[in-house]
Amino acid sequence: MSDKLIVFDTTLRDGEQSPGASMTHEEKVRIAKQLEKLRVDIIEAGFAAASNGDFESVRAIALAIKDSTVCSLARANDRDISRAGEALRGANSARIHTFIATSALHMEKKLRMTPDQVFEQARLAVRFARQYTDNIEFSPEDGSRSDPDFLCRVLEAVIAEGATTINVADTVGYAVPEQYGEFIRNLRERIPNSDKAVWSVHCHDDLGLAVANSLAGIKIGGARQVECTINALGERAGNCSLEEVVMAVKTRKDYFGLDVGIDTTQIMPASRLVSGITGFVVQPNKAIVGANAFAHASGIHQDGVLKARQTYEIMRAEDVGWAANKIVLGKLSGRNAFKQRLQELGIELDSEQAVNEAFARFKDLADRKSEIFDEDIHALVSGEQGEAGEGAYRFVALAQRSETGERPHARVVFSENGKEVVAEGQGNGPVDATVHAIESHVRSDAELLLFSVNAITTGTESQGEVTMRLSRSGRIVNGVGTDPDIVVAAAKAYLSALNKLQSPVEKVHAQGI
Repeated sequence: MSDKLIVFDTTLRDGEQSPGASMTHEEKVRIAKQLEKLRVDIIEAGFAAASNGDFESVRAIALAIKDSTVCSLARANDRDISRAGEALRGANSARIHTFIATSALHMEKKLRMTPDQVFEQARLAVRFARQYTDNIEFSPEDGSRSDPDFLCRVLEAVIAEGATTINVADTVGYAVPEQYGEFIRNLRERIPNSDKAVWSVHCHDDLGLAVANSLAGIKIGGARQVECTINALGERAGNCSLEEVVMAVKTRKDYFGLDVGIDTTQIMPASRLVSGITGFVVQPNKAIVGANAFAHASGIHQDGVLKARQTYEIMRAEDVGWAANKIVLGKLSGRNAFKQRLQELGIELDSEQAVNEAFARFKDLADRKSEIFDEDIHALVSGEQGEAGEGAYRFVALAQRSETGERPHARVVFSENGKEVVAEGQGNGPVDATVHAIESHVRSDAELLLFSVNAITTGTESQGEVTMRLSRSGRIVNGVGTDPDIVVAAAKAYLSALNKLQSPVEKVHAQGI
């Protein structure tokens, strides 16, 4: 077996299936470029057959990415596979990932197919996919709950047809580590041609065991590919966290004995970018990328770290991209210093005009906030792009009045298709009044599912990052806004979400694996 662990990132496919995490075409390309900087081996760019929009996103990523393999998911049928093959045409390195359910429950209740029909469809799908690429991955959906005898029969056949990667999916997060590891090892030992394919793990986090199951599949089962997402994004409780599984293997190389090609200093930029685009805030105590991941509150811990960092830190914060010197710029800083800091942070803007616009926003922020941190710059770039979007609405100005004993009042100015609108409203608080003001004109009929406020840095001067999750007609979207004024950030977030609700929807999600 290889001593390298292949990292397969599915943030753009499985991660996007989180309710409200849908991304625009441009946002997907931005994340893909950051994943390439992270040196991810395989980027699952999407499900090309789901919609024309998904097809175009997969195609754009396939053409933009040079150093990572670009992959598209496809159900085990000719239409899905041909769409994936078309979208990947022109890629430097391409993979088709096809799947079909193999558990008795899924075959009977969902597919309504016999085991023999599933066997034949899986085999023919891999054969059909070979006309587009020799790099083919096959996944038995709900594999961890499938009958081992039947699974051996299917997997032996698809390897014989040319599948080069076999991914044993724990689709519903039902597995437990030792059992899952032994399950994969048993399959590899029983299947005569198992050595002709790389074995992979894809674990969901319904029981909080996705990372543990993945590591067991690697250590006990002999898997050499791990499927994961940035910030553990994914359906239901999410997927295996890329940052956690990668740092576990790197930190405990003495135990796993594996190399990983990831540039770990790009983990934090990737985490911030995905969080900013999707609106899914990273919890403070999240391993590796949470705000408290390298914080020490206990006096005993602080004393130990000051004497010898290794007493309470098993890895260095800067190794995963946390900045050692966080205060970087102020209102006297010039454009060249700002541009240089963008480069140091790995932030790429499309043009000089985009740099100039970002610098203007930076100067505006610096007039209101004396110290600008790296986190502020990430939020300023990601947040503004998310707020502006491509939709009809854009924030212009806000005035609000709130006094004890009186009902808060807000006056919001925003543009609608380039024309300024002035709206006023009252509410139980300043944010409620702001939302009512916007809705008095827009009348979106959307339901607010989530209102979340997160401080980007420390102190009362900190920018606030607000996430608004809206639902309408079964569609769920997230809007994100940042500003030192929380009420302004809320207005930006609400308008951002409304823009997403207005965008055309073609997407039909793939069945998860």
